[in-house]
Amino acid sequence: MKELLEKINAEFETFKTDSNLQLEKGNKAAGTRARKAALELAKLLKDFRKISVEESKK
Repeated sequence: MKELLEKINAEFETFKTDSNLQLEKGNKAAGTRARKAALELAKLLKDFRKISVEESKK
């Protein structure tokens, strides 16, 4: 679970950095990277939910 949380935090930082670059400087490549990070975050958050539910049943 700890490793998953570290991955989520790292991916969120990537998303935050790239989305700010797109917003502030109009960097199209950063926008692409931000969208990719958002998809990965969605996957990781689904995994977190699944593991969290399993842990609560113990």
